[in-house]
Amino acid sequence: FLLERKTHAKISRKEALLARMRKSCSFTPKKLKNFVMDFFPVLRWLPKYQCKEYIWGDVMSGLVIGIILVPQAIAYSLLAGLKPIYSLYTSFFANIIYFLMGTSRHVSVGIFSLISLMVGQVVDRELLLAGFDLNDDVSSASGDGSLQNDSQFNTTTFNFTTAGMNTECGKECYAIGIATALTFVAGVYQVLMGIFRLGFVSMYLSESVLDGFATGASLTILTAQVKYLIGIKIPRSQGHGMLVITWINIFRNISQANLCDVITSAICIVVLVTAKELGDRYKHKLKFPLPTELVVIVVATLVSHYANLNEVYASSVSGAIPTGFIPPKVPHFNLMLRVAVDALPLAIVSFVFTVSLSEMCAKKYAYTIRANQEMFAVGFCNIIPSFFHSFATSAALAKTLVKTSTGCQTQVSGVISAMVVLLVLLFLAPLFYSLQKCVLACIIIVSLRGALRKFRDVPARYHVNKVDTLVWVITTSASALISTEIGLLVGIVFSMLCIIVRTQRPRAVLLGQIQNTSFYEDDYEYENLSSVPKVKIFRFEAPVYYANRNYFLKSLHRLTNLDPNLEAARRKKYNKGKRHPKKGDHTTANGLGIRETTLQLVPKQIDFHTLVLDCSSISFLDTTGVNTLKEILKDYKDFNISVLLACCNPSVIDSLKRGGYFGKDFGSMKEMLFYSIHNAVQFAKDQK
Repeated sequence: FLLERKTHAKISRKEALLARMRKSCSFTPKKLKNFVMDFFPVLRWLPKYQCKEYIWGDVMSGLVIGIILVPQAIAYSLLAGLKPIYSLYTSFFANIIYFLMGTSRHVSVGIFSLISLMVGQVVDRELLLAGFDLNDDVSSASGDGSLQNDSQFNTTTFNFTTAGMNTECGKECYAIGIATALTFVAGVYQVLMGIFRLGFVSMYLSESVLDGFATGASLTILTAQVKYLIGIKIPRSQGHGMLVITWINIFRNISQANLCDVITSAICIVVLVTAKELGDRYKHKLKFPLPTELVVIVVATLVSHYANLNEVYASSVSGAIPTGFIPPKVPHFNLMLRVAVDALPLAIVSFVFTVSLSEMCAKKYAYTIRANQEMFAVGFCNIIPSFFHSFATSAALAKTLVKTSTGCQTQVSGVISAMVVLLVLLFLAPLFYSLQKCVLACIIIVSLRGALRKFRDVPARYHVNKVDTLVWVITTSASALISTEIGLLVGIVFSMLCIIVRTQRPRAVLLGQIQNTSFYEDDYEYENLSSVPKVKIFRFEAPVYYANRNYFLKSLHRLTNLDPNLEAARRKKYNKGKRHPKKGDHTTANGLGIRETTLQLVPKQIDFHTLVLDCSSISFLDTTGVNTLKEILKDYKDFNISVLLACCNPSVIDSLKRGGYFGKDFGSMKEMLFYSIHNAVQFAKDQK
């Protein structure tokens, strides 16, 4: 029997597009209000804020995140190749803007190690191309806190043409110019992706690719911090193979290690790791995480200041961190052109991490987010702060987990964190002058524990899925040994190739009947299945398209033990040999006798009269796939073998109809198409 298909009203795409445009372009006060409320979600939830219920958790989590954020912001400035003040600006503005525009209640948006690394690599490359020295261990003893006159630290200057006027720019000025231009372009990309609803791009970043990228980038981050740990002065490596080159330079200059920095680093790492492990073990008993980073920074700064470690032992320190805000400045357009390509992977990675964490929190606490609005939120978290000397931001996993564990209820906690950062910006920043860079490097390295622990999960990952493990290994290796951007691209391409290969060479099996039932399963995998006499049931577990056509045919011929083309040729030769036997010649060219050759050409005894194709795993057919099935139908018909289709989905049926598989009037569909394998088998038994 055949089910009757529903008739769907055909809507012109042109008319649908015009209707959507008219609806979008129509203007009413109510529509304007909804647009503003959707664009600034804070207007929806803040009036409904339950102060008595939420305020304590938001204040506590905001204070804890703010305390963690300050030392991390100062530390991650090393990764970005910028002064600590710019990291503090970034943390402040990102929290305020996401409070206004974000849809997640719990995610923590701000400075993130992977994003800082990607920014730092672009900044270093452009500094080298502009002729600046990448050595960041120059003296900063002036301590005047000036951000404008930094040419005394680097003799090279770079000329800008702004509004028809040439202006000179030193190393620090040029570095933050590159970072803000990169951030602005990345934000524009994210907003455009939101406008054109291109969030589907994130689907191509599988969990294995993201984990591999994060692990590879963590190895790069760790490598970049080693020189601060041991206090050696080596050039910051750039380009492909940075990890290997940096380790070579480290071992070449290991004899120049600063003993003071080595001892300080060892003590800080022991304290930080011990505190983290104790915090993880007793987190169920602690109401909020221990502010270990802040304690380490305060103690290390006091020791460095009163022991004069910079003057006595030449230990590298953070230097002057000014207070207040620098006047806003428009990012340079000519620099945007230089970094436009670099901004694309930065935009995608920033968006993917933000949306992934937002969805994770929404699922855990039973609310919904709008991925498209998250795209706008993170985009404007990059665009607006770029005018205020900030660089790219993203959601950060570690701070998000801390935020949720300390009672966060809404993004009011983000405002509290921003106020803590503001307090440092306005009053406390100069107090970190004597803070050793090796202490900041320790904080960065210890924060990578989660990503580096992924290596312990490799055996379990391999046990679950070998292909995903291979994707992780390839992405990690490429991200670490080549570059982070190339590693991300390699991971995406390789994972897609794995999908293509899986569809090119999928499982193809014959099915047997489960005894005394109407169900059929893989005869190779299951015991006690009975074969149906004179009927072969073939399952191909992938769509049939141009790339796997040959494999489909080979698998069918191998499993049914019948290649129609070869069998037709064999029969043709056999019949020709019977009609025209040679006299007097009893041997052939290959040395076989006539009788032996005749035996080779004897047609096979075909042991089935019906072939049932189980199409339940065939999701679609392209033109090549339809032609392949038509070819099978014709070839097997020449041997009086019926070909029946079972379990086809509607799209496959439509493709076969359009391709003329069932004939012009579809009259033979009832005898060729069945909704279950058992129906097809019963039909074959009745017919034969």
